[in-house]
Amino acid sequence: MNSDILTELIAKEPIFHRWERLAGKMPTRSDIEQMTTCEFFEIGASGTLYTRNEVLDLLEHRYSDPTYRDTPWTAGTFHLLELAANTWLLSYTLIQHQPDGDRITRRTTVWKKTPPDWKIAFHQGTVVPSK
Repeated sequence: MNSDILTELIAKEPIFHRWERLAGKMPTRSDIEQMTTCEFFEIGASGTLYTRNEVLDLLEHRYSDPTYRDTPWTAGTFHLLELAANTWLLSYTLIQHQPDGDRITRRTTVWKKTPPDWKIAFHQGTVVPSK
């Protein structure tokens, strides 16, 4: 069972970068609202706490920037932990390949299984310092 859930959630990460989930189109505010619980919040790589509405505003701005949209990425080193019934924590490493060097972050997402699909309750990104 856990391997099925891990496979399902890996296919959804990184959460706001998987355009193919949305038929190859840029997500709209409505798409992001449908992917998140009403209580969703995020701690950004900067340490800033963001509400759901702040994340929606920020993503709308980022998605209008072709540099952000077109940055290639690689995700790996996935780990899954069941927190409660229908609630799972997925952690992974995200490498965003940028012209001035790769940006490596460790990410954590709390996923809740709610009909008809999974929803994101929490997300955090932490920058891995370069050596």
